[in-house]
Amino acid sequence: MKLYEVADDVVETDVLVAGAGAAGLLAGIKADDLNVDVAICSKGLFRKSGATVMSTGGMEVAVGHGDPTDNPDVHFKDTVVGGEYINDQRLVEVLTKEAVERLVDLERMGIVFERQEDGKLFQFAPGGAHARVVILGDLAGSHYMVALNREVMKRNIRMFEEVMITNLLMSGGAVSGAVGLDIKRGELIAFKAKAVVLATGGAGQIYRYTSNPVQNTGDGRAMAYRVGAELIDMEMVQFHPTGLAYPPERRGTLVTEAVRMVGAYLLNNKGERFMSRYDPQRMELSKRDVVARAICTEVREGRGTEWGGVYLDASHIPEDVIERRLGVTRRKIMFLTGLDLAKEPIHVYPTCHYFMGGVRAEPDCSTKVPGLFVAGEEMGGVHGANRLGGNSITTLIVFGWRAGISAAKYAKAANSKPLNPRDVAMERERIFGFLGRRDFIHPSKVRRELQETMWNNVGIVRTEDSINGALRVVERMKALELPKVGVPDGSRRYRMDWVEAIEFENLLTISEMVSRAALFRKESRGAHTRDDYPRKDNGNWLVHTVVKNVEGQMRIWSEPVELIKLKPPSA
Repeated sequence: MKLYEVADDVVETDVLVAGAGAAGLLAGIKADDLNVDVAICSKGLFRKSGATVMSTGGMEVAVGHGDPTDNPDVHFKDTVVGGEYINDQRLVEVLTKEAVERLVDLERMGIVFERQEDGKLFQFAPGGAHARVVILGDLAGSHYMVALNREVMKRNIRMFEEVMITNLLMSGGAVSGAVGLDIKRGELIAFKAKAVVLATGGAGQIYRYTSNPVQNTGDGRAMAYRVGAELIDMEMVQFHPTGLAYPPERRGTLVTEAVRMVGAYLLNNKGERFMSRYDPQRMELSKRDVVARAICTEVREGRGTEWGGVYLDASHIPEDVIERRLGVTRRKIMFLTGLDLAKEPIHVYPTCHYFMGGVRAEPDCSTKVPGLFVAGEEMGGVHGANRLGGNSITTLIVFGWRAGISAAKYAKAANSKPLNPRDVAMERERIFGFLGRRDFIHPSKVRRELQETMWNNVGIVRTEDSINGALRVVERMKALELPKVGVPDGSRRYRMDWVEAIEFENLLTISEMVSRAALFRKESRGAHTRDDYPRKDNGNWLVHTVVKNVEGQMRIWSEPVELIKLKPPSA
């Protein structure tokens, strides 16, 4: 059997990057700096791919322009305290120290951050942190993506648009490449690579309501799991406090934290600023996990709006401030809801937003699988049990940069490994097997059931009974529905239902990881709230949960957190 007999195309490169958000593009740029051949794959369209382009917030950088007392050490403390002390402090040290250098690099690429009249950077205070978020209006993500895409195109880096990486390939215990589906043509591509960087983003599509784009189906985490990488803290899923609750068809759409940064109030149906009961000092700018739980509690106890949320009220803020700082957000909300943010309250409720849990990695972005690197939201451990607003962009930039350099250095030292045609043939059989399957179940049907199950059972508040209920659905789907999931045969070009079928297996894998890790952690910490274990327990649970594929079985265990620089008060 020859490779060209089972693959429609074969691409050879030194470094393959899966994902074309900010982390993936920066990884490609920095690998190119070291004069290795680079290929970047995007499941969607370039310049419009992933969650980065949707970002309306900013980037946390401790330069002290917004708060003279701020510096990287304070940023480190805020991040670890905000993460409830289960962050990998080695990664936090890198994040906070290198953010300032990366800010300068971004401005050299043409990203011009907002400044004050004296020339200093304008900086907001996100929930749970000092005033260190640098901004570009309320459309930051588009600015990052325009600049980074321009840099990639200037370098003539090979870009494979609308190509979904479906599985990694191994040889001698190390990564040797990957298999991808060319969505445009419906063809299989075998990528031969010395190093692979996974930067496919989050997995918000396991939930019914999410701010994530439709492509965020946990592909990278699922692929890493299948080849034996360890994943940590997968129970830690952030629910952003303010997703739209009205209108129902737009439920889950993100309302940026910047609305609360400029002074908006959260009100219940009695007109009370209820955050005074949950965090009277920080109020609406408390940590995201605290605000999300507070909103959930208000609604559960009958103080919510008729649309199952609470009010976000910015009507007391001068209209010129709203227009200057939140003009894009104001027009988006007007379009989606018919309500004017500057004049009347809108209805909000938490929405699945970010995965703190992910692939376990070293500070150089390497994993325990030789040749496999991760960047951005793919990387677990940076944010612990809760991410601070603005630290997501910082993570993309800092670790995207590092991943590219590390992958290139590895590729330069590594020997090229042959691809096994049988492995490619097996992957072809798997993904083409969804086409024309008899008596098939359409992926959209089971996908919605899975999303509803995870939202209701392993969402903002969890219990042993609810989590076990989710696991029963996941196990049933693995045994009964997954073998039947398929789509009609026919043209293979732009078959998004086919892509959905492939994604469904990844969604099932991630849902099982989140559920088993949530069941395992018998305490409440950060974004993980157990009604049956309502207290944080540093004595027993100051640990990482670790998930790994061991001979086809999902194994889970705990490992103590290394408190290198900062310990909790009671530790």
